[in-house]
Amino acid sequence: MKYRSTTGKSQEVSLEEAVVKGLAPDNGLYMPLSFPELPKAFFDKLPEMSLPDMAVEIAQALFGEDVDKSALNELTRETLNFSIPLVKVDENKYSLELFHGPTLAFKDVGARFMARLLGYFNRDNKDRLVNVLVATSGDTGSAVANGFLDVQGVRVFVLYPKGKVSKIQEAQFTTLGSNIEALEIDGTFDDCQALVKKAFLDEELNQKMMLTSANSINVARFLPQMFYYFYAYAQTVKAGANPDNIVVCVPSGNFGNITAGLIAKKMGLPIKRFIAANNANDIFFNYLRSGEYVPKSSVQTIANAMDVGNPSNFARILDLYESSHKSITEEISGTTYSDKEIADTLRKTYKDKGYLLDPHGAVAYRALEENLRPEETGIFLETAHPAKFKETVEGIIEKEIEIPSKLQKFLEGEKQTTPLLADFNEFKNFLIKSIN
Repeated sequence: MKYRSTTGKSQEVSLEEAVVKGLAPDNGLYMPLSFPELPKAFFDKLPEMSLPDMAVEIAQALFGEDVDKSALNELTRETLNFSIPLVKVDENKYSLELFHGPTLAFKDVGARFMARLLGYFNRDNKDRLVNVLVATSGDTGSAVANGFLDVQGVRVFVLYPKGKVSKIQEAQFTTLGSNIEALEIDGTFDDCQALVKKAFLDEELNQKMMLTSANSINVARFLPQMFYYFYAYAQTVKAGANPDNIVVCVPSGNFGNITAGLIAKKMGLPIKRFIAANNANDIFFNYLRSGEYVPKSSVQTIANAMDVGNPSNFARILDLYESSHKSITEEISGTTYSDKEIADTLRKTYKDKGYLLDPHGAVAYRALEENLRPEETGIFLETAHPAKFKETVEGIIEKEIEIPSKLQKFLEGEKQTTPLLADFNEFKNFLIKSIN
């Protein structure tokens, strides 16, 4: 299958080119030229399928023209070697727990798939060195760093905003060493993302080194996230929900996660509608209300992975709906919550339901509480383990929470970072020096 840029100003490319390049030369984001519609037989058997089994069939539909069947089967199953439980929190509300992977965050799925797919494409290019640039507001950095750790022919540079990620999140990508380099940027996530995007467009830099992105900018990072939308839907139907009245609520920052769900819907998954739940960074919420997209500087919140003031994947949402505000609002509604509202929800849910949310899950759960209709069943994405925000969560519930052993191991490592200003020339010079 060919991939095209959202701007329509670049040539169509193969899957391998889209994955290796990350960003199109015209600064657009790659999208599949078409979306295969999965057959009715697939949906008929969906409730009885395991997550790896259904993911293999979806992967074959999306990537089967470009990747050897047995290799795609293997790398898909390797990606999903952990559980993704659907947990009932209330009468008609379910949590999809996406924090049971190696770094306890939803991005493990996309990062692990991309690392394995890039390894597949590198198999016959032993001398090719791919440099992965990734900006993170929290969990992306840890998932990508751990997904690519020790992958042959790949170096990873993680850019993160100084003082704006939790200590545990920071430890997950600053203590690895090997082929992982952490860059502590004196700025915001948007500054980090701008540096990465500018690097892809710098002719001199791209002549000297092969660059790609592992943010949701990259098709191999965000498309595999649709696997768990199919699984969540299937498990909810299996639990007795009306298959025509299932709503999914996604805590949204850079909008790669919800875009994967929207594409799953394009491929036939009968999700009734989506809710994009925002923290105080309400750019998309304001777009839904006004039809005007006005990026602005991000503000720091307790749901830090969603602190994005100019979501990259908004371009993909516009592309999916041909820039029709009416079509977008028919399938997606929005909410926005302050830190106080997020904390109140986290505290109340723990007290009343005995279920401990992380701040991002709290945003999504509150959105379901306030927007779910009586006939509907809601799924919200619990995107990270609460212990990744230990100090914040403990301060809210006034109770100590246990750190899982997976996280504790990262805290015992030695922090290794390079501090940089949010200045492109300084960043560019650092990258060029790293070649030697």
